[in-house]
Amino acid sequence: QVQLVESGGGLVQPGGSLRLSCAASGSIPSFNAMAWYRQAPGKQRELVATITSRSNTNVADSVKGRFTISRDNAKNTVYLQMNSLKPEDTAVYHCNLRLGMGLQTEYWGQGTQVTVSS
Repeated sequence: QVQLVESGGGLVQPGGSLRLSCAASGSIPSFNAMAWYRQAPGKQRELVATITSRSNTNVADSVKGRFTISRDNAKNTVYLQMNSLKPEDTAVYHCNLRLGMGLQTEYWGQGTQVTVSS
């Protein structure tokens, strides 16, 4: 019933910017949390940023000051603005949605590739 569709990935030079989008469709309760994860080859999946229904945010130390997570509740869409990109940011980025009273129900997007290279 709930689907997440991601877009915005691509190839960018170091120091460049990208904006990822994740649009959720279906029945989305007002109480929910969304997040961006990433996984690079040979690395464990990393939590990048989270945002609640009230737009309370947290970002990983590795991207703090460079990445910004935001959401548009009317569109059920979460964004990840990525600035000052570094080669180590190269990864597949996945959108995550949690909902329910205890945020016990989880959905994942298909992932979008971000490659930072000269």
